[in-house]
Amino acid sequence: MRYFFPIVLLLCAAAARAQGNYEIQVYGVETEPARSLMVETHSNFTADGHRHIPGGVAATLHAEHETLELTEGLNKWAEVGFYVFTSEQTGLGAQWVGSHIRPRVRAPEEWHWPVGVSLSTEVGYQRALFSPDTWTWEIRPIVDKQAGPWYFAVNPALERTWHGPDVKLGLDFAPAAKLSYAFTKKVTGGLEYYADYGSLTSIASLREQQQQIFPVIDLNLAPEWEFNFGVGVGATAATDHWMVKAIVGRHFDWGRGGRKP
Repeated sequence: MRYFFPIVLLLCAAAARAQGNYEIQVYGVETEPARSLMVETHSNFTADGHRHIPGGVAATLHAEHETLELTEGLNKWAEVGFYVFTSEQTGLGAQWVGSHIRPRVRAPEEWHWPVGVSLSTEVGYQRALFSPDTWTWEIRPIVDKQAGPWYFAVNPALERTWHGPDVKLGLDFAPAAKLSYAFTKKVTGGLEYYADYGSLTSIASLREQQQQIFPVIDLNLAPEWEFNFGVGVGATAATDHWMVKAIVGRHFDWGRGGRKP
């Protein structure tokens, strides 16, 4: 069992196009406990985005994206998540965008590794109106570390299109990272970074890369609740320039072994 996780990391060397601005989050290593359900809503508003996108894809300007995420703990080191993506904007109204499923495993705490390590894989469908790449797959290695009030997490994600124009690009590199500091037991502030550098075999020019920086605040008001809020700034021409995001989550314990309030 000790060698299971490194073997999975080596075998899963392919992935999917990200689901755009529907779930903006840097993953930590911790998985949901067994017999526990996490219900999260991701609310993302593009205050200043693209008015016209080639190929008939819906513009991002003033788009409100709402995502429902359900994550069920399977045991001490595995969980499975399910997403439903929606979008609402002038001219289109409220629209279902697509759905993804995301199993994830982590290195158990009893291994006593110096950093936390887990691996997420995500596969799903999104309508062509919102993404020309309709079927995608993502592999997201996750490394994090808590050192006193400081916390960091790195997600060097790889993405792969299964159906759509980007199939020919092969693996796409889309890393994310977070650095935060706990000012009190309940209030944490930090920075989150999200990027898409393009194909691993042909890194995009700086103008065509997507890069965003989000100053964020996390509120730890109770063990069963999670709250994250941030305002993002796009650093390149291909990136939406201003975004606001909020994540609200609630843990529900279905029996012994779940998270306790």
